Parts: sequence; structure tokens; C-alpha cells
Amino acid sequence: MLPPPDVKLVATDLDGTLLRSDGKISDRTREALLAVEATGIEVVFVTGRPLRWARDVFEYVGGHGLAIISNGALVWDVARDDVQLVRAIEPEVGLEVGELMRGAIPDTHFAVESLEGIALEAGFLERFPVPDGARRGTLEQIFRAPALKLLARHESLPAQEFWDRAAVAVGERVVVTWSSSSSLLEISAAQVTKASTLELLCAARGISASEVVAFGDMPNDIPLLEWAGTSYAMSNAHPTVIAAAERIAPSNDEDGVAVLLEKLLDQ
Repeated sequence: MLPPPDVKLVATDLDGTLLRSDGKISDRTREALLAVEATGIEVVFVTGRPLRWARDVFEYVGGHGLAIISNGALVWDVARDDVQLVRAIEPEVGLEVGELMRGAIPDTHFAVESLEGIALEAGFLERFPVPDGARRGTLEQIFRAPALKLLARHESLPAQEFWDRAAVAVGERVVVTWSSSSSLLEISAAQVTKASTLELLCAARGISASEVVAFGDMPNDIPLLEWAGTSYAMSNAHPTVIAAAERIAPSNDEDGVAVLLEKLLDQ
């Protein structure tokens, strides 16, 4: 099914969606993104990545535009290399959430993402290289200022079970989601999602949900796909994401986003 011709904004996730499994954006996808932008349609990357990882792909929007980072907690002005909007978790909320989760799910360990980088509890086993100078300490020691994300990891529970139990434990105090192949939860401030931040961005531009096409592959993309007027789950997406989206795009390794954008340009 073709995307509608009256699109004003394309919102796309990165890992598992725009990026291939090797973590790169193909030449075909790069060309499709730049061709779409040349028509006046805005392209916004909407990712769970922290800023330090999102920077790696900014060149693919021509070094300009906006990116929604950390599941909606940060809007970054790519051209100015500066913050446009922050929607942070306050320390008192994060510490309460940590206490509730640890009480309901023993052996949960936490890390905190901020503009300055990541800080980790000793028991939080990061799967990627930790930046030089990253702080270690108890949650109380590392969560002393507003944070973009609170990360929670469990080494023995399956991801879905960890998510389900955490959501029950914290209620509506925060938003809990995940996008990892391991049991890593990504926790944002209340009502902060990829969708709610994109909605703010679109409202400032006079763009309605019906004029947005969105692409995603993991549970943290579900609010985005439910909000956008036209939504595509990648064929490689998590089953819950496929159920939430109205349409299916070819997989990330088949340049699925580019395939649909090319069809949009041909209309």
C-alpha cells in the first residue's frame, strides 16, 4: 500500500528500521532521504539512542533538521548542534521508581542517561563500551540531576516479563518501554514518548498527524506508530509492533524505508 501523497513529515526510527543490521545506512536509503527533503518534506529521526550514538547518523539528514532523541526526552537541533527541548525525569521521581522496581523485581540494576553521558550502578552490566569518565555509584549517587532516561537491566528475566512487571510496579509515574534484544528497559518521564514529543514538534509547524508517515520496529515505537496518520512496521519488527501498525514495510536489510519513500516520490 502506497503512502498518501499529502505527507509533510517522515518520522523514522533508526536501529532495526532505517539502519541495516550492520548498523549502517545504505546509499539507497541516504539518497531517498535527501530526495524526500528536497521536495520540502521534513525528515525527523526519532530514536531511543542517546545523543552520543545518534550523532553518528546526523549526516544522513544533510547535517540539518531536528532529531528526537532518547525516546522523546530530547529534541536536538542538528544544524545548530544544540538543545531545542528537554523533557527530563526529576531525581525524586527516578529514585522513587528505582525503589519500587527493586522492591517488585529484585536484582534490577540501573543507569542514568543525561546530556553529559551515562552513569551506572556497579551491577549494571553494559553491553557496549562505556565512555571514559563515566561515573559509577549507587542510584542515589548517580541520579542527582534531571535525566533524559533511567535505564533498568535484569540479567535473568526475559525482556517481555521484565517490562510487564516493571509497568505494574511503577504505574503512571513514568513511561517504561524497551527496544533491546536483552532485558534492558528504557524509562522516560510521565507521558514522554516518541509520539508525544513528535506531536509537540508537529504542532509548532502546523502539521497534523494525518500528514505524518512513521516507521518503526520495536515496542518503544508503538506510540509513534499509533499516533501517525500512516504507520509502517518493518517486516523484521517485534510482533507487538506489527500488531500496532496499519501497514508493513520490507525489512531494514531490504531498505524498507527507502522503498516506501521512493514510492511516495513517484506519486
